[in-house]
Parts: sequence; structure tokens; C-alpha cells
Amino acid sequence: MDKILGRVSTAAGALAVGAFTVNSCIYNVDGGERAVLFDSLRGGILPDVRSEGTHFVIPVIQRPIILDVRTRPREIPSVTGTKDLQMVNIKLRVLWRPVHEKLPQLYRELGADYDERVLPSIGNEVLKAVVAQYNAEELLSKRGEVSDRIKRELTKRAEHFYIALDDVAITHLTFGREFMKAIESKQVAQQEAERQQWVVARAEQERIAVVTRAEGEAEAAQIITNAMEKAGNAVIEVRRIDAAKEIAAKLANSRNIVYLPGGQSGHAAGGSGSPGLLLGIDTK
Repeated sequence: MDKILGRVSTAAGALAVGAFTVNSCIYNVDGGERAVLFDSLRGGILPDVRSEGTHFVIPVIQRPIILDVRTRPREIPSVTGTKDLQMVNIKLRVLWRPVHEKLPQLYRELGADYDERVLPSIGNEVLKAVVAQYNAEELLSKRGEVSDRIKRELTKRAEHFYIALDDVAITHLTFGREFMKAIESKQVAQQEAERQQWVVARAEQERIAVVTRAEGEAEAAQIITNAMEKAGNAVIEVRRIDAAKEIAAKLANSRNIVYLPGGQSGHAAGGSGSPGLLLGIDTK
């Protein structure tokens, strides 16, 4: 019985050692990751990059280093000055990833935290260099141009550190309090200037209307004068008849008509009295 137990324990120990050995000889690389090998016998990081899957490794001598190669976002804030010496608070969003083929050099030169060492420094450097070439107003009116230029410059700088940039965009852009007050004052002044221009244009149109009306009245008076020179008082009589027709039509449509008899003082002297008046009284 003791011999059986001894054999079982020996077999279990052999299996455990075998499982440990096999487990030490393989490693897995998950999706979105790559691996580089550190070999103590061949001088450090090997130049080969292991892709996704299961790979073999020599225990003790070799050690796999797993690196994430998926695209990741990062924000780079910076406070810098413009060409006209205005302070601007700008924030940049960068979508970045390491260049797969350069992972051995990247890890050898910068380590696993290469993004913390590279992106903030080159981001601030490029932001300060590009923003300094524009005025504060140009940063607002030419925001797309500024963003494209920052992307080009930052991409060039990142290539030296084996980092690829998929997208670069300005997500935040604010100026100092004094500059914002100056912008508000300028907008108010522009609105006031536009309002004054509108007032001047309106006055000019009114002046033109008055002149046109006066010219029309003068022309009408000249026409009446010429007609009177040719026909005498006939024009006045025509106007009087037209006015009488208009008054008669208005009295005919009125329900409240009052008759005022004419004076009789002239009868005694043989003259005729003044005629009576018909008045239409509006009760509304």
C-alpha cells in the first residue's frame, strides 16, 4: 500500500512539474496586442514582433513583453500665446497607436510608458509653435486651417518616435478675460455702426420721398396754372363741381342730417338771404 501511494505521489509530482514546464514555455497574445521578446543570451530585445495567438518561449532565458497596439485617445492641454500676445487655453485630442513593426525599437528606447514620455512633450511643442504664427482672431476664423497644420506638424514629430496619429482635432479653445471683453466691445460697436448706417439710409429714403412728392405737387400746380391760362375759371368750376359731388354723396349715405336755415336779414332791403346748410353728423 505504501508503494502504491509513493508511486501515485511521484506521478502527481511529475505531472505538476510537466504542467508547470509546459505553462512556462508558452504564452498568449490577445486581440489588439503584440509581443516582443527579451532574450538574455542574445543581447536583450529581439527584433521580431509576435502577433496574436499562442507562442513558445524558453523559460528563464526569454521573457515576453505584451504591448497594446489599439488606437487610443489622448487629450493634450496647453496654455500658449498668439502672434498678437494674447494668451489662449487650447486642448488637443489625439487618436494614436504605435507602429507595429517598430515595437522592439520603441520599447528598447522609451519603455512601456512611451506615450507618457512622448505625446505631452511633442504636443505642447507643436501647439506653441503653430499658435504663435496666428493672431487671436485668426484662431477663430481659420480654425480648420490651424487644426490641419497642427496635425501635419505633430504627425511628423510623432514619426520619429514610432507613433502613428490617426486623427488630431482642437476640442477646446478659450482666450483670456481681457480679450473676451474686447471682442464683446467690438461686436457692440459694429452693431451700433450698422444701426447708424440703417438710420442714415432711412433718412436718405425719406428725403428722396419728400423731394419726389414736392416735385409732383409742383408739376401738378404747373399743369393747373397752364390749364387756367388756357381755359380761364373753367378748371376751378370743374373742381368745385367735383367737390360738391363728393359732399352730396357723403350726405346721401349719412343717416344723421341737420339742416341749418340761412339768414333773413337781407330780405328787408330787397336782397336774398344766405342759403341753408345740410350737415351730416357722425354719431360714432
